[in-house]
Amino acid sequence: MSPTAPQIASIPAALATPSTDEIETARAILVREKLLGENTHVSYFGLAEQDKRELLAGNVAQRRFRAMLVDMASGASHDVVVSPGEDRIVSAKKLDPAVDGQVPVVLLEFSLVEEVVHKDERWLAAMHKRGLTDLSTLRVNPLTAGVLAEAETGRRIQRCFTFVQKTPNDLGWAHPVDGVTVMVDVVTREVLDVIDCVDLPVPQEDGNFHDPAWVNEPIRPGIKPIEITQPQGPSFTIDDNGVLSWLGWQLQVGFDQREGLVLHNISINDAGEQRPIIYRASIAEMMVPYGDPAPQRWFQNFFDGGEYLLGGFANSLELGCDCVGDITYLDAVMAGNDGHARTVPQAICIHEEDAGILWKHFDNWNGSSASRRNRRLVVSFFVTVGNYDYGFYWYFYLDGKIEMEVKATGVVFTSGYPGDDYPFASELAPGLGAPYHQHMFNARLDMMVDGQVNAVDELEARLVPRGPANPTGTGFTQIVTRLKSEQDAQRSADNTRNRVWLVSNPGVQNRLGRDVGYVLFPEGKPTLIADAESDIHKRATFATRHLWVTPYSPEENYPAGDFVNMHSGGAGLPAWTTANRSVDGEDIVLWHTFGLTHFPRPEDWPIMPVDSTGFVLKPHGFFGRNPTLDIPETMSDHCAPGHEHHEHHTAS
Repeated sequence: MSPTAPQIASIPAALATPSTDEIETARAILVREKLLGENTHVSYFGLAEQDKRELLAGNVAQRRFRAMLVDMASGASHDVVVSPGEDRIVSAKKLDPAVDGQVPVVLLEFSLVEEVVHKDERWLAAMHKRGLTDLSTLRVNPLTAGVLAEAETGRRIQRCFTFVQKTPNDLGWAHPVDGVTVMVDVVTREVLDVIDCVDLPVPQEDGNFHDPAWVNEPIRPGIKPIEITQPQGPSFTIDDNGVLSWLGWQLQVGFDQREGLVLHNISINDAGEQRPIIYRASIAEMMVPYGDPAPQRWFQNFFDGGEYLLGGFANSLELGCDCVGDITYLDAVMAGNDGHARTVPQAICIHEEDAGILWKHFDNWNGSSASRRNRRLVVSFFVTVGNYDYGFYWYFYLDGKIEMEVKATGVVFTSGYPGDDYPFASELAPGLGAPYHQHMFNARLDMMVDGQVNAVDELEARLVPRGPANPTGTGFTQIVTRLKSEQDAQRSADNTRNRVWLVSNPGVQNRLGRDVGYVLFPEGKPTLIADAESDIHKRATFATRHLWVTPYSPEENYPAGDFVNMHSGGAGLPAWTTANRSVDGEDIVLWHTFGLTHFPRPEDWPIMPVDSTGFVLKPHGFFGRNPTLDIPETMSDHCAPGHEHHEHHTAS
């Protein structure tokens, strides 16, 4: 590699997670400037990152923070940037909900709808018709409204379902009151409409997996403990700014109320030089579209990032349950809806774990036998957003590989089940349905492979036509296509062609004279399954492609736009990429969509075993040879010494 390859500047303090003092100082400024009052709720508060080009040039400015505010008495919303260090408001924009959309949901909306709905005569009549008269057992579940009708535009609305919770310990998801949807204006606190379109029996079978008496099965015998210990401690260190160092890797761990884990300045040591790979990595959006078009649930398309702020629902993790081994925990500090700082203890789990064989070979000719074990650094957190729980895991391996895995578990969203011929849901238990749905994630990867000038090539396998170059018909090759502009770079995966995307630096070559690079390996599962004219297609256009590439812009942070809640669509990636800017040899950002398409099974009830999705980034010509030849042989009681008695085998 070239000795002139750029280095990442030391900027950890500028990118650290907001501190309690910064949040409290910002709140005081918002109050002083009369932007935060008695009825105002802080929907979002997070670091407004400085332009990375300024930071990398060493021009570090005062930290600024972005606050999204909503007055729950008037409905007025503001998008504010505040600078605690300068003791001032940098900017404040009043939003037009009909045009801009609404700020994300605040906790008050969850709590007030049940009180409002329980007083509505139309809803009461719908419940009485079904023989449901005990209000103490009827839970009202508020849901984001999606696209509004013209008469509703500008209102802040929740659409609500009802579930029966027989006792305080009962799992209410087992008893949906399907067919009734209630529209609530959470500002005026009135029920706008009650839609009672079908009368399906309320499923009666319980689903109380958390109650050993309900499970009514003996504990499975024969399970013996697995102990994971590191007597000498972990192989990583972490400082007060979240800078994590592990066996050549270095990255900064941060946390955001919207995105959750945010990783900055990911780099790896190569012959004494710390080489950058990614400037910033996060899950910038997560969206769960449901595929049941019934009148009571057509709107079910939840943006757990842009509407609900998934990071704000981070769990406190428990040693031995959520993370196993020699664990380092980090707290997550964020602002509550009152603007005061709140801390989620042990929200981030950092540990290392065995990852199987790294490499192995017994050589028939020289008789040598060698193997090395792999291990990985794990940085993770878990959230609970309504019924589902999601774990987000970033893995870093000894050979330079980076992997992101999302683990989905929890309780599937339930419905009544109309019958065996119903094409949009599964039956989980007698009369209990679960609509078909997807879990779509979008990773924002601000790439920096050996510097800020990168390009993207699409690589795929191709059969060479039979002819003079391939007389036997067995020859195949790899086709390389440069993605030159934003329109060129809207791509779908194709596993039948082994399609992957190589991010390279045309200004830095390896020892073979080729551009250094990293390859993004997509899983290639379905993108958004929805008609191109549908509301959700317009709101979540990012999810219709596995890959988008844009030039870096500090204002472009979320693939569906800044204000997703009740936005009509078209914001984010589809809007930015109309400019068709160059992405060939530029400072580029990759936006990678991946996810699950879920046709629920009986085995997913009453609690769903983990289902996983993700992607992998691997070095491709980034190193001059296998970078793990320096990994020592494993010394363990489990490894038998000596390999001199192997038999010789023919090559395969």
